[in-house]
Amino acid sequence: AWTFLVPLLSTAVGLAYAILVDRSRFEAFAKALVFMPMAISMVGASIIWKFVYDYRPAGSDQIGLLNAVLAALGREPQQFMLDQPWNTWWLIVVMIWIQAGFAMTVLSAAIKAIPDDIIEAARLDGTGSWNLFVHITLPSIRGSLVVVLTTIAIATLKVFDIVRTMTGGQFGTSVVANEFYNTAFRYSQVGIGAALAVLLFIMVIPMVVYNTVQLRRS
Repeated sequence: AWTFLVPLLSTAVGLAYAILVDRSRFEAFAKALVFMPMAISMVGASIIWKFVYDYRPAGSDQIGLLNAVLAALGREPQQFMLDQPWNTWWLIVVMIWIQAGFAMTVLSAAIKAIPDDIIEAARLDGTGSWNLFVHITLPSIRGSLVVVLTTIAIATLKVFDIVRTMTGGQFGTSVVANEFYNTAFRYSQVGIGAALAVLLFIMVIPMVVYNTVQLRRS
């Protein structure tokens, strides 16, 4: 779920946002808002979202944003970090929130690099917004899309801070990097920890190679 959803949704959100705010009146401010999570450390972002998901028993004052909203609507508070398998999806939301800013920045620059005369010629031919996006914008930024997808996928494969900070890998949320940490440093099973580290390295290598090839082509 991590390696499929995070790159795909982060890139989709970043691309949609880049297109929506492109050449708008508040473009710089709007982009700064989305990019800000990239300036926060993974641990800092995880602590912020840990408060968003915080749970208190029904009848108590809810300090977690989501449960406060549920309480205001007369619903029962939810234990977002304990309920499986949904707790993993809530952790994925945090990673998407962080990486969408990176996707938006790179793709926005790629969109601005598309020659204006191509877009104007397409509009003069009566091309609609959707066809313009599918047949001109997407092919023109294909190289940047690949770079963004593979870069976020590499970061997702190595994700550790979010899981470690928010759940400690408990309740079915553990990932490879967290298992490597636990086996090597908590349980002193250095051999298994080293094997997991090598496994993680092997998983990342194909994406790094593919990314490098695409960058050289572009």
